[in-house]
Parts: sequence; C-alpha cells; structure tokens
Amino acid sequence: MAFKFKKQIFGFMDLLRFKKLVPNRRAAFDAASSAPLPKTYKVNETAKILHPGNQKARLAEITLVTADTKTYTFELSKKMFFRAGQYVELTADVDGSTVNRPYAISSSPLTSLREGKLSVTVKKAGFFSNWLFDNAKVGDEMIIGDPSGFFHYEGIKDAEVVVGIAGGSGITPFYSMAQAIAEGSEDFRLILLYGAKTEKDIAFKKELDALVSDNFKVVYVLSDEKNKKYENGFITKELIAKYAPEDFTVMACGPQAMYAFLDKELAAMGIGGRRVKKEANCVGVRDVKKAVYDLTVHIRDDVYTVKADNRETVLVAMERAGLRVPSKCRAGGCGFCHSKLVSGKFSIAGADKRRLADLKFGYIHPCCSYPDSDMEIIVPAGLE
Repeated sequence: MAFKFKKQIFGFMDLLRFKKLVPNRRAAFDAASSAPLPKTYKVNETAKILHPGNQKARLAEITLVTADTKTYTFELSKKMFFRAGQYVELTADVDGSTVNRPYAISSSPLTSLREGKLSVTVKKAGFFSNWLFDNAKVGDEMIIGDPSGFFHYEGIKDAEVVVGIAGGSGITPFYSMAQAIAEGSEDFRLILLYGAKTEKDIAFKKELDALVSDNFKVVYVLSDEKNKKYENGFITKELIAKYAPEDFTVMACGPQAMYAFLDKELAAMGIGGRRVKKEANCVGVRDVKKAVYDLTVHIRDDVYTVKADNRETVLVAMERAGLRVPSKCRAGGCGFCHSKLVSGKFSIAGADKRRLADLKFGYIHPCCSYPDSDMEIIVPAGLE
C-alpha cells in the first residue's frame, strides 16, 4: 500500500522554522560563554577515585602490632576511596616471581582519600606474608590494586546493628570499620566480639579502646588465658546473646576453625542466611600424598609447561614458575582468575563458587583448584 502524504493546513510554518534554524544557532553560539570547556568532569574524577586500577605505592612505615603481626603503611600514587572492610591486592617481586596476595585494609577510608595513605595489617603466616615480615623495608615500591570485596556494611540488607566476630588477624577489617564509624564515612552501630588466645595477642587494643562510642563497642574474649578483665573461652551463642540486641547482622572474619564453631552456635540461635556474612579465607595447602604433574599454560600467543604440586593450587604453580597471571580474592569467589580448561582433572577447595557461565563453558578458578592429573589451561594475561 502506497504511503499517502497528509497535507498540513499550516505546513508553511515548518518552512519558516527551517529558514530560521541557522540564524537561531548562530545567536545561541554568540550568547554562549567564551570560557574553554573543562578538560575533565566530576563524574570522571570520582570514577578514578573509586576505581584507580593498579598503582605504584611506596612503603612509608612499618609498625609492629604483635609479635607476629605488622602494619604496612603505603603512600599511594593515586587517590582512592573504599568501603571499610574491603581488601586490596599487594604485588611484589619475590625471588624472581611476581606474587600478589589480598589483604584487608586496616586504615580508614578518609585517610586514603585525604592523605593518600593506605595500611594493611599482615600476620606472619604463608609464603608472601613471611616474605613481607622478614624482607620488606621502608622505601620499597610495590603495586596496590583496586579496593575489592563485599565484606562491608550494606544498609539495604543489613540490620542497623552489626555484631562483628573477629578471630586473630581477622580484626583488621573491623578496625577499619571502627575508624570509619568515628570519622563518619560509615553509618551503623558495631558491637565487636574480638577473640584472641592471650592478652598479648590482642592487636590494636589501645586504638580500639580509644574509638569506643555510642556506635562502637568492643568486647575482648581470651581463649587460652584466664583474665577477669575480659570474657574467657570461646565466642558462644550465650556470649553473643549477652551483648547483641534483638535484631542484628553478624559479620565474621577469622580462621576456618572459628567459622566451623560459629556456624553451630548461630544455627542454635536460629540465625543464618542473609543475616550472616563471613569473609572468605585464601585457599591454602591441602593434605594429600605429594604428586607432581605437568601444567601446560597458554597466555596469549605464548605456551609454557610448568610443574604443579598437587598439594598446592594451580595458581600457586604458575606463580612459582614466574608466570604473571591474574588473581584477586584467592578464595574462588570473585572469578577474576577464571581460565579455560582444555584438558585434565582437578579438585576444588571447599564449595564450588563458579558462575553458571563458567561451568557451562568449561572455565575453572585456578586460585582454588588443585591438579589431580596433567592439565592444560588458557589463562588471561596478568595486569600490567
């Protein structure tokens, strides 16, 4: 059917508007400001602060916190803002290999934003942490990645009161939260139950006590030492009920043994699901009989064959061989390291946290996968 043009009674008005189009534009240009356009915009500058990417950072200060724990304070080369409780990856060259590990931030968000400084607190345990403890010195330059992770307060789903449960070095993200509450960058009430073996193992005690307010309370719990100044034993359902209000969210950070005990205590209280948030631990060495397999790794156009110890993850095997490969959480949750499995068998540490798309198209997370045979994988190039 042919299109029929409907004649407008006042169609000549359109012609008049068209004839005035160029003069009107010229008049608008003449009336506009002659100031040059901005070279950048606030939204772009904000994005750079929230997502600064990998950046060089200078180690400015090292502080001994306990006998086996140190705080490393870095001077950043870019501004950064993060949510209290998040982590960053720290990257350094160790014995010819580029190695990184995620560490919870122990400083406050505004310290990073305003002063350009960021601190991580590290317990001497594990390959990279041991290297830091024994070798890092003021003036060293390392790489710090984007703030990452979901172990922070979420007003939409979390209660107004958070009961924090920390064990050992798991105090680090809560120390950041306590500072954030004091400075006003976070707005919730935190009741912190902090478990340590003995009084001398309590990290940041002086600092935490100084931050106590209507919105922050700290309760110290000693497991291996009887002391009338503190609660003693373990963080049980009775102890939680003693200090918690009627409605609260649980946030826990500590060793896996603490999580196993805590799960039973919270289940007995009828608490679970969205009311419980636990920070994932990095995958470690598994207890099996040693076997060594060949691991073939494709990175862009390069192919490498390296040895893989079945007690360690595929990611660690690549790092030991000096390959620069991507990683973040090292707990199987973020998917940052996902790699295409070409062939071979593997076992996953803990629960399988792969996304449905990774499962469907044959991707694995090297950070939590142990080799059970010779393997061949295609790995994204590590960030420069």
